[in-house]
Amino acid sequence: YIPQTQETDSAVQKEHRNQTPAPSAPQTSAPSKYHRTRSGGARDERYRSDIHTEAVQAALAKHKEQKMALPMPTKRRSTFVQSPADACTPPDTSSASEDEGSLRRQAALSAVLQQSLQNAESWINRSIQGSSTSSSASSTLSHGEVKGTSGSLADVFANTRIENFSAPPDVTTTTSSSSSSSSIRPANIDLPPSGIVKGMHKGSNRSSLMDTADGVPVNSRVSTKIQQLLNTLKRPKRPPLKEFFVDDSEEIVEGIPQPDPNQPKPEGRQMTPVKGEPLGVICNWPPALESALQRWGTTQAKCPCLTALDVTGKPVYTLTYGKLWSRSLKLAYTLLNKLGTKNEPVLKPGDRVALVYPNNDPVMFMVAFHGCLLAEVIPVPIEVPLTRKDAGGQQIGFLLGSCGIALALTSEVCLKGLPKTQNGEIVQFKGWPRLKWVVTDSKYLSKPPKDWQPHISPAGTEPAYIEYKTSKEGSVMGVTVSRLAMLSHCQALSQACNYSEGETVVNVLDFKKDAGLWHGMFANVMNKMHTISVPYSVMKTCPLSWVQRVHAHKAKVALVKCRDLHWAMMAHRDQRDVSLSSLRMLIVTDGANPWSVSSCDAFLSLFQSHGLKPEAICPCATSAEAMTVAIRRPGVPGAPLPGRAILSMNGLSYGVIRVNTEDKNSALTVQDVGHVMPGGMMCIVKPDGPPQLCKTDEIGEICVSSRTGGMMYFGLAGVTKNTFEVIPVNSAGSPVGDVPFIRSGLLGFVGPGSLVFVVGKMDGLLMVSGRRHNADDIVATGLAVESIKTVYRGRIAVFSVSVFYDERIVVVAEQRPDASEEDSFQWMSRVLQAIDSIHQVGVYCLALVPANTLPKTPLGGIHISQTKQLFLEGSLHPCNILMCPHTCVTNLPKPRQKQPGVGPASVMVGNLVAGKRIAQAAGRDLGQIEENDLVRKHQFLAEILQWRAQATPDHVLFMLLNAKGTTVCTASCLQLHKRAERIAAVLGDKGHLNAGDNVVLLYPPGIELIAAFYGCLYAGCIPVTVRPPHARTSRPRCPLSVSKAACILTTQTLMRLLRSREAAAAVDVKTWPTIIDTDDLPRKRLPQLYKPPTPEMLAYLDFSVSTTGMLTGVKMSHSAVNALCRAIKLQCELYSSRQIAICLDPYCGLGFALWCLCSVYSGHQSILIPPMELENNLFLWLSTVNQYKIRDTFCSYSVMELCTKGLGNQVEVLKTRGINLSCIRTCVVVAEERPRIALQQSFSKLFKDIGLSPRAVSTTFGSRVNVAICLQGTSGPDPTTVYVDLKSLRHDRVRLVERGAPQSLLLSESGKILPGVKVVIVNPETKGPVGDSHLGEIWVNSPHTASGYYTIYDSETLQADHFNTRLSFGDAAQTLWARTGYLGFVRRTELTAATGERHDALYVVGALDETLELRGLRYHPIDIETSVSRVHRSIAECLTESLDLVPLVTNVVLEEHYLIVGVVVVVDPGVIPINSRGEKQRMHLRDSFLADQLDPIYVAYNM
Repeated sequence: YIPQTQETDSAVQKEHRNQTPAPSAPQTSAPSKYHRTRSGGARDERYRSDIHTEAVQAALAKHKEQKMALPMPTKRRSTFVQSPADACTPPDTSSASEDEGSLRRQAALSAVLQQSLQNAESWINRSIQGSSTSSSASSTLSHGEVKGTSGSLADVFANTRIENFSAPPDVTTTTSSSSSSSSIRPANIDLPPSGIVKGMHKGSNRSSLMDTADGVPVNSRVSTKIQQLLNTLKRPKRPPLKEFFVDDSEEIVEGIPQPDPNQPKPEGRQMTPVKGEPLGVICNWPPALESALQRWGTTQAKCPCLTALDVTGKPVYTLTYGKLWSRSLKLAYTLLNKLGTKNEPVLKPGDRVALVYPNNDPVMFMVAFHGCLLAEVIPVPIEVPLTRKDAGGQQIGFLLGSCGIALALTSEVCLKGLPKTQNGEIVQFKGWPRLKWVVTDSKYLSKPPKDWQPHISPAGTEPAYIEYKTSKEGSVMGVTVSRLAMLSHCQALSQACNYSEGETVVNVLDFKKDAGLWHGMFANVMNKMHTISVPYSVMKTCPLSWVQRVHAHKAKVALVKCRDLHWAMMAHRDQRDVSLSSLRMLIVTDGANPWSVSSCDAFLSLFQSHGLKPEAICPCATSAEAMTVAIRRPGVPGAPLPGRAILSMNGLSYGVIRVNTEDKNSALTVQDVGHVMPGGMMCIVKPDGPPQLCKTDEIGEICVSSRTGGMMYFGLAGVTKNTFEVIPVNSAGSPVGDVPFIRSGLLGFVGPGSLVFVVGKMDGLLMVSGRRHNADDIVATGLAVESIKTVYRGRIAVFSVSVFYDERIVVVAEQRPDASEEDSFQWMSRVLQAIDSIHQVGVYCLALVPANTLPKTPLGGIHISQTKQLFLEGSLHPCNILMCPHTCVTNLPKPRQKQPGVGPASVMVGNLVAGKRIAQAAGRDLGQIEENDLVRKHQFLAEILQWRAQATPDHVLFMLLNAKGTTVCTASCLQLHKRAERIAAVLGDKGHLNAGDNVVLLYPPGIELIAAFYGCLYAGCIPVTVRPPHARTSRPRCPLSVSKAACILTTQTLMRLLRSREAAAAVDVKTWPTIIDTDDLPRKRLPQLYKPPTPEMLAYLDFSVSTTGMLTGVKMSHSAVNALCRAIKLQCELYSSRQIAICLDPYCGLGFALWCLCSVYSGHQSILIPPMELENNLFLWLSTVNQYKIRDTFCSYSVMELCTKGLGNQVEVLKTRGINLSCIRTCVVVAEERPRIALQQSFSKLFKDIGLSPRAVSTTFGSRVNVAICLQGTSGPDPTTVYVDLKSLRHDRVRLVERGAPQSLLLSESGKILPGVKVVIVNPETKGPVGDSHLGEIWVNSPHTASGYYTIYDSETLQADHFNTRLSFGDAAQTLWARTGYLGFVRRTELTAATGERHDALYVVGALDETLELRGLRYHPIDIETSVSRVHRSIAECLTESLDLVPLVTNVVLEEHYLIVGVVVVVDPGVIPINSRGEKQRMHLRDSFLADQLDPIYVAYNM
């Protein structure tokens, strides 16, 4: 930092005076249209500055050459309709005006910068390599003049700026400004060199990736982007899965990247505490503040004490000291004696009361405050609540409650304005205790009797008042100030500010807290001064009002914030004749804000000609806990002005003070805030950890020791100790002295000459990867990016959220209603560039919300903690969002390197040596189980039906129910046989079919379908069941074409649909085979029924869409059908007297077998419930089970989900209907995926109350090669569950962990292995068997395995590989196995199986084809989906605000899976395709997204 000597400074001053007229000459002629919009509300101009704007422009210009490789997010247009109300009201603290100075500045700058910075690299390029050059600065006003914010900066800028300034651009029209700014704005988006974009292949050409940025019509935007994505998605083939890899320790995520060895470190000696000058002993200082009031109120009753202004800024009432005294006495007397009865007063001395007064009523507040002091009750001033749920209101309520407040004092006007309920009572504010409201207007107060006097004792440590403060997390704490501290602070202020009796002070601050309270309510009473209070509301309508008051009253002191300086400058042209020569102190109370320096400079340069003295500007630093920390004393005319510190931003981020040498843009210029308070002592301690004293060149938290600070946080002893009783320690950790210090919450250092410098606040500290950034600095950078068209100034919130072991920066801003998508996106990408360039830190998320929607603080600022809360809950509702996880998440674990493979033989040997068994399991042996003669006699299902039709003709096999639960149709053995015969006859007559022809069965779920199936068997045809087209989509999911069908059997209704115009439009009907409807069949039978020559002949084709979205048909032979039915019969103990209920789709897999085959084989009765009917009557399935007292029922996940969601709150209704599920022995979910345990558990828990046994619910497992591998059945142990470690699973390993372990995943066994089925777990690459509890592909061998794929193109290799494959090692029998394509493991349990041996459990983890291989690890989509669906209740339901989900989804996937999400697509409910089992068709979905067929609500591309 450079403490400037007088010579350089005055030289700089002169130089500037010479330069000023040139650029500002044209200003006078510019019309004032820029100023008319000012009334749009307060401008938060704390952050404006020329230098900062320039730094940002420079940083952005560096990126001019290479633009960002960014697809813009796409939105569905129709859903975002702006309501007119929002569009018209600009937010409160912002303004539409931009002054032409900033436009002119940018035009000039862009010219300069284009010349000097043409050869810069792309920013993405640098941010990825991590070598970004830096640049930054400071921010308040730009007016056309060139103001040197500091000597050295001014020198650097002087030459560059002026040369190009010869002809200032014309600002009277807006076109020039837009053209000048467009010269900086990247016009279209291009890619950095191809090595940089992650995920792009060397081969793909660069230009094809990003051809679109503007000029593309809206509707085609999605498709071009998808094209770009496609290019990045062409994935290489999956690398082989290795069995063993050498990683000694489970690799743990590195918390924070290792510190940079080259980072700057403090080098100075340890600082020594700095003392202020002694507090002068003045004989007439009163023993207590109340005594001062008594003295002036009785001896100087006519002297003015406080003047209040009306809305227009005219004085309306002046309170004299006499009035203040008499009214405070009346109030004190009333509070103590008139509120309760004599024996039971409501208030006793020491009780706490709330003071609720609006900001434009200082008089009532002052009387109330001093009245409370006289009554010795403790006032707690709070803001006036506006609605029942104000931002932060609940926390205020918590403070009131913890202070035990039951009374609130207020004025009559204020009371009338509070929100009321219908019957006129004041509403109960959220979180507030019950309050009694007391109106303190004079007419309601009682005059005290002559002999009553208040008790005024000398000031001691008893509490005087409580000031509230909001912490970074949003909690509200009450800082208790003792009477002694209040008095001493007044004395210190009076001495430091040199106050004298009768001076006039103009106060623009909030008089309820902080400096406004200390100077305007205490110090003025102590010194008999006259305060003129200018409320915030007046400042909004007349920003110059405070300057006019100073002029009119010849005020000696003014109390302002930078904002007020800025407003005065904006409006100063309206008033030429004001004079500020009377001011000896202009106290800038947010002088501690690093950006205040440029406000002060700008204000001085503008108002020096109005008599403002340079030495009158006195910045000060304050905090609720330490009160006034430091203040610059009023200077002596002609004395040298204090120095400036020009610090390196990079140094600051490491907490050290370094003079900025590198880049003029990355400097932070700060001004001092004067010296320590009289009688005080100050030290700087490390902000985190024990309070160790800092070195002299180190930034730390400022601590103050004195009698003039707060004494505690009310009711919070622990936090109080850490804040109000800090004993600093030296580097060895031993205490330095025994004086307790108070932490001020300000970060800074003590410079040369004991001047105090503040560089930020603890509350605004963002710790990212071990570096500290200041939220205010980042806000300033954001604002310096030309934002006029996009966001409201000063409505920007910056905070950090903790994601994946580090803090991440989030920027939220309010967007103007008229900003276009392109403008917003443009602005957002430039803000990212600027912050990256200047602060060298990545922004994790940048969100724009609609105007006026961020939660406000009482004075109109942004309520940061509430905003953060909304962001994390997903209820911020942004209208634009940009996530950049790729640039800021640098602490991901290293990608896993696959180790060279270990051969299958050595694995086998390794397992044997380790004493591990090979992972295999088998069901009971079919051969040994005796059965009745039925099986021996009949090899074919058709024969069994004929045999049943003779043996038990009237035994009902099937009952079909409708939505009302009534039986629509039944079929006995004979009826089914007869019906099948007729259908077979029709096939021969009408269809002219030969044996072995394929016939498509197109039926709704029901008995017709079953009859047609057996009809085909009778005729020797091969049935293919196809789900009928939905009335809305008349395209049967087309196995039709694939199955080479010779004929279609269907119903009349469906036939009409197939022949309809819609169908003709979708499919060429001419190419279709014969369509026969089976509704009215002739009574005709075949001469003889077909009997297949061998059991290996094809019985039927099973077509299904697998989870990977492939439509595959498998061939089922007669012997396989027989074996399948037999296995199910044995497992479920099915025989003729049993009934089972089936609520499944009957078109493929096990669902088809249960619906059509099993009853005929085993003779049990099947009650058929079409799942579609459940949508009309949710109770149908459960009430059927109850009505028929069914012991075994089968359903699909979609049915279970429907019941769980739909009947969740109807359990009582079920009870009243008398539904009881205690009869259920097994409730089996038919699935081809990992069991959905959460759904099963919630189903069990939900219906436990109506008798469902939690043991009853289980699941099956099948795949395309074998439709039924596992099924729970009736005997055998209950399904077991295990917890496995997700991290190991990604490494293709199974590690069992305890319940509740972090990153654990609950897996459940998929039922029991069916009789006759053998399973082995195999490494899919080496095809060698793996050991027990190792992950591998599940291979299966069983008599009911399908005999192959049915394809038009006979790909024999695939066939052999999937259906007839052998282990590469360790299987002497050379068994033929079929590969299921699912990963899983077998684990031997302690339970006993039906055979008496220990039971081997099979756990399915997921389909191999669906796994994602990322960063060398294997991920199962379901795990990521589970994480995502937990994030927000509106996922998978109806969505209002899709953009809220983008950050939540990104966070959770990063936290739980260490992956960075690239694209987040939000679609309508029901868009994700599912198959008949309720399984998601992820590949289909991906293809539809890439083909742009989704019509997404929003697509966010995370950069």
